[in-house]
Amino acid sequence: MIQIPKKFFQVHYIAARIPGVEDPSNLDKGANCQLFAYEVLKHFGHVIPNFRSSDLWEDETCTVKVDVFLPLDLMLYHRKLESYGAHVGLYLGDGKVIHLAQTVGKPEIMDHDDFALQEKYAYFIGAKRLIRGVQK
Repeated sequence: MIQIPKKFFQVHYIAARIPGVEDPSNLDKGANCQLFAYEVLKHFGHVIPNFRSSDLWEDETCTVKVDVFLPLDLMLYHRKLESYGAHVGLYLGDGKVIHLAQTVGKPEIMDHDDFALQEKYAYFIGAKRLIRGVQK
């Protein structure tokens, strides 16, 4: 299982801090789920475009849909079977996903299967794997 540095667990959920925001790497200013996931990926040497959830799901240039998960796969969940507005987390391995949710306010690690127990994450949209990214 991927170990996430402690600094990422101090990030606060700020809805306005979305992909494309000014100074995205400054997580002291907070992040939404997408920005958080993308900055964790960046820490591990992968840069992904500033996709919103639906753009990420539709992308076929930088990512591919996968059914078998590997660490650092992007996981999309939603209250309905729709990628627009879906919640994004990162697969860590061993069935665990790290995500930054508004209701908790800080990052947490959950079992992938437990997302379905919460109404807002009841539907697993799917997983995307980065296939091409700029190495830092």
